[in-house]
Amino acid sequence: MQPFKLDKIDRKILDILQADGRITNSQLSKDIGLSPAPTLERVKKLENTGIIKSYHAKLDTEKINLGVSTYVMVSLKAHNKSNIDKFIEAIDLVNEIIECHHVTGSSDFILKVITQDIPSYQKLMLERVSEIEVVDSMQSMVILSTFKDSKVMPIPTN
Repeated sequence: MQPFKLDKIDRKILDILQADGRITNSQLSKDIGLSPAPTLERVKKLENTGIIKSYHAKLDTEKINLGVSTYVMVSLKAHNKSNIDKFIEAIDLVNEIIECHHVTGSSDFILKVITQDIPSYQKLMLERVSEIEVVDSMQSMVILSTFKDSKVMPIPTN
């Protein structure tokens, strides 16, 4: 699939919306130097082409009592389509797994898991994740501190 051609104004819109998805169209139009109608048209075009996939609220994990984040490297018993599908289907049912990436290297997948505390993390891993029939081994890395957590994509110039 051919990448969508972004001009300078599109990139500015995307930069602004990534920083503040709740900005009004009126303010956005002022910030980019266009009138409201063409600004809204451009935003709709970016949404309709799938460049803008969704808008989200970023939550403070401490304030909602989710204090432990981990990355878990998972190896499957056999790396084939059937096992991959079974694994993805199973982890999709686990709300505490907030990211799942199919990776190269010594593991098949890397998961980002968020729980209240270490006991709830341990229970989740023992009773749910390690019980997935196709899982062979797991290696956990607890996140001690986070120094950068940006969801802003660096938009390349064409």
